[in-house]
Amino acid sequence: MTTRTSIPWRYLRLAVGLVFFGVGLGLVVLGDFGLPPWDILHQGLAEQTFLTFGTAMIVIGIVLLIALVILKEPLGVGTLANVLVIGLVVDATISIGGDPSNSVIRALCTALGPIVVAVGSGFYIGARFGPGPRDGLMTALDRRGVAIWKARTLIEGAALACGLVMGGTIGWGTVWFVVVIGPAVQFFLRMLDTEPTNTGT
Repeated sequence: MTTRTSIPWRYLRLAVGLVFFGVGLGLVVLGDFGLPPWDILHQGLAEQTFLTFGTAMIVIGIVLLIALVILKEPLGVGTLANVLVIGLVVDATISIGGDPSNSVIRALCTALGPIVVAVGSGFYIGARFGPGPRDGLMTALDRRGVAIWKARTLIEGAALACGLVMGGTIGWGTVWFVVVIGPAVQFFLRMLDTEPTNTGT
């Protein structure tokens, strides 16, 4: 009988989570009221090159994977799948969604985007097949004596600055994503983790 911790079930959760994650980011892009820091970088790179938004995500992910290998950080199936799948799903979502002009629809896309990303995070992180490359970079710095909060702030700040220089979009959607994503991921991870623990608050 398949249990929530069996390998096939965990792979299914990984796949579902990555799709949800990509759709959520795609919704934020369609809303066009501002992107999260990393996606401002992806958008900026796409604006300056022939790359689509999703392929820019993949390129940045590959660069981060190389950095993680150099830093001798452990990689998992989830880490590699994160790089390859999410960008393709984002491109598909943007293609299907088109270019909405209705401000109410765009606002809904922006508002719902981080919630969908959080559901995806709960599925794929809870499957326990390895973190995404951006989280891996954060933990790599932590292993080298940089506190998690400092590492996260440094990484997100650098991505934001580079993205803005290259023409990425910042707005109320950026603030909304930053405020909502942490609590939402914590909520859904508690619900969807394959090995839940009592973490109190």
